[in-house]
Amino acid sequence: MKFEELGLIDPILKALKGLNYEQPTEIQEKGIPLVLNRKDVLGCAQTGTGKTAAFAIPIIQLIEKIERNKPGRPTLRALIVTPTRELAIQIGENIEQYSKYTSVKHAVIFGGVKQGAQVRALNKGVHIMVATPGRLLDLESQGIIDLSTIKMFVLDEADRMLDMGFIHDIKKLLKVLPEKKQSLFFSATMPDNIVKLSNQILHKPVSVTVARVSSAAETIQQYLYYTNRTDKIKVLLHILKNPEIDQVLVFHRTKHGADRLCRDLRKRNISCQAIHGDKAQNQRQKALKQFKEGKIRLLVATDIAARGIDIEKMEYVINYNVPNEPETYVHRIGRTGRAGENGVAITISEPEENAYVKDVERLIKKKIEQVKNHPFPQTDKPMTAAEKKEWNKEKQRRKQEYFANRKKNRTSNARR
Repeated sequence: MKFEELGLIDPILKALKGLNYEQPTEIQEKGIPLVLNRKDVLGCAQTGTGKTAAFAIPIIQLIEKIERNKPGRPTLRALIVTPTRELAIQIGENIEQYSKYTSVKHAVIFGGVKQGAQVRALNKGVHIMVATPGRLLDLESQGIIDLSTIKMFVLDEADRMLDMGFIHDIKKLLKVLPEKKQSLFFSATMPDNIVKLSNQILHKPVSVTVARVSSAAETIQQYLYYTNRTDKIKVLLHILKNPEIDQVLVFHRTKHGADRLCRDLRKRNISCQAIHGDKAQNQRQKALKQFKEGKIRLLVATDIAARGIDIEKMEYVINYNVPNEPETYVHRIGRTGRAGENGVAITISEPEENAYVKDVERLIKKKIEQVKNHPFPQTDKPMTAAEKKEWNKEKQRRKQEYFANRKKNRTSNARR
């Protein structure tokens, strides 16, 4: 199927052609006609399946047809809510590309920066607003944003939204949105709490499920290195000796660990930046910009910060830690192998993480290819007393950090 067969208007087709979009992905093929026909949609799609275009393109078309010849200041018609600043910015960039030849105006708002520039953009009038929950409710409570004119509402990355403690913000938002509207709900997973939330938002929705979370793109080659905890960085350095790996996204479980790994790599003359929730917004954007432009070789990210990182043709992802939730593994490696491109995902596992590898393999229903011929293989010898003490400290620190972050998110959201 071609995009021309989806009933899209010429200005959008022209923009897509300029982006070298030729064939819609499965979720775009299924979702775009539904949105154009004003249906509520419940979409289950993992990262890298093209779901942003699946809702952004038809929203732009619907607004363009209705608002194009209306005089005066643009009226806010569509609201897209997403959990992180990076993802909000990424969606905004996509909307800018798709709406290039239309009259549709948009703005992106998020916390962590002064609100002045965002307020000025809104005061000029926009048709589409992309927002994170906290800043959105803050501006709405100040009377800066009027949500009564919303006709289309998108809740994106709903599972991550709930993981980050935004459920109370979402419930507050639903109370101030018009009851009569078209709603689109996207989530990578559909546990019971997500289904319950979707029932509160959607009216007679059409379900669209593609690329189940238990599957990774077939274009991604997956490799596994077993090693000891103290040898992890040695394995990483061994992998990086390959000059073809010139741009790689490295996942670390913790913010503290991401910073420490970057310090260790820079000492070895490897250009690297960390990106996580404790970094200021300008730091995160600077690091991401440097990475996209090829000025740094490695970007070390935590899972939440990595949402919204969309690097065209990024080939390599490395899991420095094996995630304890197997679905997270699929999300991580989905940053590569996007839109049919080839990708390579490498995982480094220490003995205490081997069980997590088994969980991942059960979920994806395949064995990850093990790289056996490397200089730092995993040994059967038990940890020394000192190593065990350090490991227990690390586990306790991770636990404390997890609960501290949950408390911080909830407190921050409540203040906003």
